[in-house]
Amino acid sequence: MTTVAGGLYLERCIEPRWDDVYGSGGRAAAALSAAVPGIKLMTYRPTSLEDGEASLKSAYGISIDGPVVEAEITFDYFHTLATPKITPRPDAIIRCEPFEVADDVVLRFGMLEGDARVRARTAVYDPQSAFDPRPFAENGSKADRVALILNRLEARRFSGENDPERGIEILLARGEADVIVLKMGGHGALVATKEGRWTVPAYRSDTVFKIGSGDVFSAAFTQFWALEGRTPAESADFASRAVSQYVNTRSLPISSANELLGIDAEPINPGKGRIYLAAPFFNLAERWIVEEIRNQLMTMNVPVFSPLHDVGEGPGEVVAPLDLKGLDECQAVLAILNGTDAGTVFEVGYAVARGTPVVALAQNMRPEDVKMPAGTGCRIVDDLVSSIYHAIWALP
Repeated sequence: MTTVAGGLYLERCIEPRWDDVYGSGGRAAAALSAAVPGIKLMTYRPTSLEDGEASLKSAYGISIDGPVVEAEITFDYFHTLATPKITPRPDAIIRCEPFEVADDVVLRFGMLEGDARVRARTAVYDPQSAFDPRPFAENGSKADRVALILNRLEARRFSGENDPERGIEILLARGEADVIVLKMGGHGALVATKEGRWTVPAYRSDTVFKIGSGDVFSAAFTQFWALEGRTPAESADFASRAVSQYVNTRSLPISSANELLGIDAEPINPGKGRIYLAAPFFNLAERWIVEEIRNQLMTMNVPVFSPLHDVGEGPGEVVAPLDLKGLDECQAVLAILNGTDAGTVFEVGYAVARGTPVVALAQNMRPEDVKMPAGTGCRIVDDLVSSIYHAIWALP
């Protein structure tokens, strides 16, 4: 049998609109429900989320058990790449006693309000903590074989090494896991065992809904490695394909291997270059979106030229030549067309004439308003996070 041990949380997002009860545990159990009918979720069960718990049980046939607690934990996002506001604050959440989980296969997530002590033949562990990820065996958990799924920050904190390859070597030498999967965003994932190293790609999608994408990756890896017995590299590749499907559709459970192979998924070959951020910045709302996009790109180590930051305000005869010089030196454009600012429209036309790929964020606009950009090959996107990813993918 198979058990998921993880959080059950309320998630809310402004763009795109999202208001549901999932959390890492709930989402992973839902993701695995086709492969494991009646899959069990062990979690801390807030009394205020009884309706959400019942909805998960009804929709996916999940069995849910675990200690009943009073307070719910809520994640509020402005958009799906934003750092969520967590209520209560993480430092104010009362820690509960660990609960015990014993099964043939266990997918264990880190949780804010407590911990799961695992006994399993096969365990997949995703610590999911940017603050203080803890080793799998630290709380007494044991398994015959363990796969550890980390992002780069978690790998750095576990190993003390900035270099991912060196960090993986340290973790394998310490016996932290039999398999280590290092998620590297748009660069895919690095899979490591004592026998070798493999890189699997990320896959494109039309839209990008980031909430829970890591949960789905870990669930899919569990399905294909722990349950179906595929190799770690093959399992990570299927997990990457499953994430591409999920962020595009928000649909669960995970598709079968044959169904995933049947989807026309294009691997991402990360390009290099700088993105030009074409946008008005004449009021607070406009400045906020420029700051937000620029910060997200910089967080992902993508060079960005922002006329607001790199040139500044001034008379047209001063700033226009400098802005266009910056555009000449960029390899892709992310344009904010909301409001059809004349300067932004000019920059889009200039980029199209130069053959520079353009991704345009256009929200609440009529098709007539974006006819020229759409008709000249610009990619028109209606949500902020998807526009950021498509701009990155447009780099040559």
